[in-house]
Amino acid sequence: MKPIGLVIPVALGLIWEGAVQYGVASGRLMPPPSLLLHATVALARSGELWSHVTATMARIGLGFLFGAAAGTAMGVLNGASPFMRQLLDPTIQALRAIPSLAWVPLFILWLGIFETSKLALIAMGVFFPVYLGVLSAIQGVDRKLIEVGRVFGLTPMGIALRITGPAVLPAWIAALRTGLGLGFMFVVAAELMGASEGLGYLLLDGQQMGRADSILVAMIVFALLGKACDSILVAIGVPLLRWQDTVRARL
Repeated sequence: MKPIGLVIPVALGLIWEGAVQYGVASGRLMPPPSLLLHATVALARSGELWSHVTATMARIGLGFLFGAAAGTAMGVLNGASPFMRQLLDPTIQALRAIPSLAWVPLFILWLGIFETSKLALIAMGVFFPVYLGVLSAIQGVDRKLIEVGRVFGLTPMGIALRITGPAVLPAWIAALRTGLGLGFMFVVAAELMGASEGLGYLLLDGQQMGRADSILVAMIVFALLGKACDSILVAIGVPLLRWQDTVRARL
């Protein structure tokens, strides 16, 4: 992230710090940055923050891996086969409309209250945007490119590797970024399912104990981790998309 991206959060933090310091606001329900820094240091020194971060990132990592793999495979299958798309896509689209929290009691009933149900919920949140992104990208490949590939004697595998694959890649990376963002959202719901550690648990504990500083620290850590993971995905995609002649590539 470029330094200019820090201007707004730093400015807002300074304004709120000043408002609390000069008595304009109480800061009880919205602690100023100085108190949040103190709470973060205390949690880090006790080791509690690191255990919560480790647990949350492990769940997101595994859930993202399973959900992205399943979404990509299903998107490729339904995008490449009109029959499979007609057979499976209506059901998948109907399931996508079900609110995420509606799955929580069912996953607990099916998979128990431990890690399996949490990973399943996160994977499901990642699955749908990745599936939809891959499917839409395959369906949006220019038919003329496919015909040119056939004229030049490319086999179906050659068309997939040299035409369809590169055409789908930008949308796939964008879908992965969307899925990752939803993975961070779904992990909160997952960690409300009887978890004893994780940033979602820290949020719930802060609510029950009336500690606004713990809640805000968890939210800030979520934001920083989410931004870092998204930046990693973008960095991985840069060399893969170097062939694109876009405005962004020339800036």
